[in-house]
Amino acid sequence: MTYVLIPGAGCTPWHWHPLTAELQARGQEVIAVDLPCDDESAGLSQYCDAVVAAVGQRTDLVVVAHSLGGFTAAAVCERLPVELLVFVAGMIPRPGETVNEYWSNTSYDWKGDPESDYFFQDLPAELAAEARRQLRPQAGRPMGEPALFERWPSVPTQAVIATEDLLFPADYLRKLTVDRLGFAPHELPGGHFPMLGQASALAELLERWRRAKPTLA
Repeated sequence: MTYVLIPGAGCTPWHWHPLTAELQARGQEVIAVDLPCDDESAGLSQYCDAVVAAVGQRTDLVVVAHSLGGFTAAAVCERLPVELLVFVAGMIPRPGETVNEYWSNTSYDWKGDPESDYFFQDLPAELAAEARRQLRPQAGRPMGEPALFERWPSVPTQAVIATEDLLFPADYLRKLTVDRLGFAPHELPGGHFPMLGQASALAELLERWRRAKPTLA
């Protein structure tokens, strides 16, 4: 199997690098996709094209989507031979839903401090600083485009949330996962980027799900 890692808003393959290393150490092939997130002309279709191009002819895929990457991940399941779909602190779209609609549809009410580090607050200072430096501007076009799938993919699905996530609080993601996927998410400690702060634990979880019969949403 090949792990296909889809980043969230403004993120790059770098933000997956601890998880990439953990999975590779376990003998797995990993593709961390570089989305054109800072290209104002690129929308969800171009994001999906980037994933499909990165995968090439590979089969037996585990697609792992972080945050905004959930909008891309659900759509590529219609174009690729995906064996398992995993949301990590992820946005779980409905068919045809836009990101702009998603916030009110899911009763999202962020009360964080915009001046605080609500992405990387749980990471060591040097790692957090580099993670911020590696961020790119997130273009706005994907936010107004409908999710590119007509029905939820018939793919076994799992979800991970972070209990100290300041962007998507745990209570919000617990309810959202149950409402939209029909099961409770697995929980890891830490903030919005478990692939940076909990890479080993996340890799073990992904490998366990890969080997097992996962939940079909």
